Amino acid sequence: MKSLKRIAVDMDGVLADTDSHFIAWYYNIYGIKVPYEELLGKPEGEGFPEKGAARKFAFTPGFFRTLPVMPGAIEAITELMKDYEIYIVSAAMEFPQSLPEKHEWLQQHFPFISWRNIVFCGDKSLINADYMIDDHPKNLDNFKGTTIMFHAAHNANITHHQRANTWNEVMALLKSDN
Repeated sequence: MKSLKRIAVDMDGVLADTDSHFIAWYYNIYGIKVPYEELLGKPEGEGFPEKGAARKFAFTPGFFRTLPVMPGAIEAITELMKDYEIYIVSAAMEFPQSLPEKHEWLQQHFPFISWRNIVFCGDKSLINADYMIDDHPKNLDNFKGTTIMFHAAHNANITHHQRANTWNEVMALLKSDN
């Protein structure tokens, strides 16, 4: 029996729409609607008028639990699971409450993913897979397999990784690679 290729899939910014969530939280707390375009090309969380606001949100209980699902993510992961081993790989150690919240979020939105296929870590360089889909170049730069950088405001100007703007584009890239 042929073994399946492995895909490591990031959570925040790939399965979960952190950009729109930061914008919504900023509006709800500060009453200012920051246009998405204001975030493009800036380090994550630095496009908001109130310095440190996004980091403060990430430390607030409920932030990770209430992230919206990225459009097309559930359908794409469901389809990919037919032909690949899928592992959700998320850096969950920096923000203490994120670990249980991310687990609960996955149970709600991706209940078909086994606990055996969820990896919460601090450093993704230890991950061994054939593909990694992530929004942070720092996680992709040292990855030994094929990288797909999922579009996010903070990586808009990064060009040294194969890019996907949507889950449909991820699916097309993976299909063309086989």
